[in-house]
Amino acid sequence: MDSVTQIVLGVAVGEAVLGKKIGNKAIVLGAIAGTIPDLDVAANYFTDTVSALEIHRGFTHSILFALVFGLIFGWLLSLWDKRATLKQWSWFWFLCFVTHPLLDAHTTWGTQLFWPFDLRLAYKNIFVIDPLYTLPFLVFLILAMFQKRGSVKRRKFNNLGLIISSGYMLVTIILKGITFYKFETALKEQNISYLALQTKPSPMNAILWTANVETENAFLIGDYSFFDTKPIQFSPHPKNHEILGDLRNEDKVQRLIKITQGWYTVSERADGIYLNDLRFGMMSVDPNADKFAFSFLIEKTGNEVTVTEEPKDTRDAEKLLSDLWERIKGN
Repeated sequence: MDSVTQIVLGVAVGEAVLGKKIGNKAIVLGAIAGTIPDLDVAANYFTDTVSALEIHRGFTHSILFALVFGLIFGWLLSLWDKRATLKQWSWFWFLCFVTHPLLDAHTTWGTQLFWPFDLRLAYKNIFVIDPLYTLPFLVFLILAMFQKRGSVKRRKFNNLGLIISSGYMLVTIILKGITFYKFETALKEQNISYLALQTKPSPMNAILWTANVETENAFLIGDYSFFDTKPIQFSPHPKNHEILGDLRNEDKVQRLIKITQGWYTVSERADGIYLNDLRFGMMSVDPNADKFAFSFLIEKTGNEVTVTEEPKDTRDAEKLLSDLWERIKGN
């Protein structure tokens, strides 16, 4: 999830665990704990693109990290503030750390919760930014902060935020199940033979959903809004994997393909060969568009292969949000 949501979650968990004992310090430390797992993005400045992608939401988003650093931070804080025991401080940090990846596991990118095992959990039932998840959570947290330490009202407001946010998460899981059935039915009615089907919510909402459908030679992309009245339409995007040629045997390319979990297309442009990660959708609701949220330029000079992520254009993002609002209203 986005950093604001993770900070709010860290604050709420911190308040629930030690707010009664240490007051507003639990809020401050919870906010800090909510950001620490995402410090893995620093890898972007010290390593190559593919390695940074592999590191992202890896070790720092694991149960192992929460256990080890929960104990370390717990021990350090127990030396500084005696109002809580070593066990209580360690429990505080462990819960703040582990709830972060548990939440991220519901997004499309997912987390390696069981690192070092090569297993990434990605339930794909909520977008990385969803105001309906974050805002009620934040409102109740602010209300709790204005109450006296240890008061019943403070605890109730904080718990309400946790309950409502968790309830909304459960709703998105149910909506995912409904939309999966809708896409599955549409494929059957249109006599489309497919190998695999994945669904995910579109940016910042759980009303409009997108499906990636793998066929033998192409991927089909379709979308469905709960306000739709017309049948679901699927637009084809050829895999074009053969364009990679000998590049496919290169280590970095193989690792990049592994990151996409096979959900990728290849396109050849004037400036080179691009590998497009389909899991995160496109930068347009136009079925004929060819600009993906994540595309990587692959270049080879001598024996050296470089992979560079295509820069984002804020104008594309602004137009996408505008178009999404219209598409959410139905087809």
